[in-house]
Amino acid sequence: MRPLAPWAPRHILGVFTDIDDTLTTDGAITPEALQALADLKAAGLHVVPITGRPVGWSEAFAQSWPVDAIVAENGAVGLQHTAAQGLRKLYQQDAATRASHFARLQQVLAHIEQRIPGARRSQDSAGRETDIAIDHSEFTQLPQHAIEEVVRQMQAAGMTATVSSIHINGWLGTHSKLTGARWIVRELWGRDLDAEIERWVYVGDSTNDQVMFEHFPHSVGVANIRRFESQLTHPPRYITPSERGAGFAELARHLLTRLR
Repeated sequence: MRPLAPWAPRHILGVFTDIDDTLTTDGAITPEALQALADLKAAGLHVVPITGRPVGWSEAFAQSWPVDAIVAENGAVGLQHTAAQGLRKLYQQDAATRASHFARLQQVLAHIEQRIPGARRSQDSAGRETDIAIDHSEFTQLPQHAIEEVVRQMQAAGMTATVSSIHINGWLGTHSKLTGARWIVRELWGRDLDAEIERWVYVGDSTNDQVMFEHFPHSVGVANIRRFESQLTHPPRYITPSERGAGFAELARHLLTRLR
């Protein structure tokens, strides 16, 4: 991971960013990070947070933050708010698939809570439509061996499992943050993300951002990613001096300065 200072991006179209511990600090977005989003938008860039948080949790932010959309539940659901249409939901899976998967996911969630001591569903679980989440660092502290066992149980059930800075997320289907990014760019702007990947930036903080760090030439970690450094097969190419929302604001200032 190289310092942010030498990074000199050109012809950038937009920024994808994680939310928890990337935009937020101690569970809330800071005024500095919120202003950074607004400054990126004012400069004409597309801005899309992409998160493991549930669609229900994300709705309010899709309507109030200066962003083009939010992609929730690790790429499964898109939320777009416009003055003309209000809040619009877009799904990668059809309704029948979502209903079938939901029933199976609830079975796996109950099994994990029963079998793994200390494992508890995340407090935002009521807003989840396409995945499940076990809390490991938001309101519950789960030891590393238990985190690894939750991942194993999810994978044994045929699920994709990822570990964010606060939750262990599991889902059925092939979507991910990367496929969600490709999908939302195509849905909203009719563009091919892979064909212009060098014109987009990704910012994150955790192991569940690795697929994005691997594919985006302009990948940036906020400084608290060092917590996961030993677990990263694909680290970001650059790292901010500061952690969390302050780091995101540094990234935005650096990017906008280089684009002028």
